[in-house]
Amino acid sequence: MRLTREQLADDLAKVASGDVAAFVRVHQATSRKLFGIVVRILGRGDLADEVLQEVYVRVWQRSGDFAREQSSPITWLVTIARNRALDEKRKRTPGSLDDVADLLERPSDEDIAAEYIRDEEMRRLAACLARLAPGPRKLLETVYYGGLTREDAARQMGLTPAGVRSSLRRSLAELKSCLKHG
Repeated sequence: MRLTREQLADDLAKVASGDVAAFVRVHQATSRKLFGIVVRILGRGDLADEVLQEVYVRVWQRSGDFAREQSSPITWLVTIARNRALDEKRKRTPGSLDDVADLLERPSDEDIAAEYIRDEEMRRLAACLARLAPGPRKLLETVYYGGLTREDAARQMGLTPAGVRSSLRRSLAELKSCLKHG
């Protein structure tokens, strides 16, 4: 099931008021993508299934926290899935404090400095995205912000799947270079 950004945002608002049908639509539209993210982080499908269940419990409980003015619905959902998977990975991977020293130094989400850093990173990303040619930029946005698979993006934009993969690879390399070097 494919939902537009607006439909997904509307359904998250409905989930916040207890709409089960909207929750089912959100799950159907996003579970494949979120499962892929979780399984890549954890490297285990069985564990990814468990974590994904927890992700959707959090979505059910916290959908009222989603603010469509601040982020896209898929970004909000991916953040929940990514954070939950990383939490699980840390829990299952014992290590010394030296292994996580950089995490201990990071400011909390409630820290004003963290908010400033996050905003600055978003401005840098937006500036680097603006430097891309319109076609590759639209393709990146379609796949990574719109939540479409590469195959669906290829069909929608009249490209071959190989052309999509190649364009995304080049565009991501340009973004990485831009973010690294300014």
